Amino acid sequence: MDQPDAGAGMAGGIFVTSAAAETRARGRQLGETATPGAFLALVGPLGAGKTEVAKGVAEGLGVTSVVNSPTFVLMNEHQGRLRLFHIDAYRLSDPEEAIAAGLLDERQADGVTVAEWADRLDGWLPADRLEIMIEPDAELADRRTISWRATGFEHAQLAARAFGAP
Repeated sequence: MDQPDAGAGMAGGIFVTSAAAETRARGRQLGETATPGAFLALVGPLGAGKTEVAKGVAEGLGVTSVVNSPTFVLMNEHQGRLRLFHIDAYRLSDPEEAIAAGLLDERQADGVTVAEWADRLDGWLPADRLEIMIEPDAELADRRTISWRATGFEHAQLAARAFGAP
């Protein structure tokens, strides 16, 4: 993993997981250490493991309801230690649809937002966020290369707590 300076307000790193449970465990670390206002922007192709990360975040937040990809409703809310706002932007044809649908609003400042297909919200994502890019291995079905980039001090600190970066 890279050794970024989390205090600088921008950090990044990379790690590899070799099983869905390991990918979910990384998400759980994020949920366990998340603070109000955390915004996790998940990016990756279909089947990359975005929902596994989201399920892990939910577990780390203590969410007891079922967390599945909210593709057909765009966003689900779940109660845990902090409220989880789980967005799936897959079906959006234009980022402005997210605003019109109320997917990004001030309520999220008190909870944790996980946005799958965050690249489809280009131009509307908060400047301060933790971007998590998931790339499946072409040869090993369960292997994922996960790179992350935190912008803003709070998200750099979240990454440091969850991923062990200094």
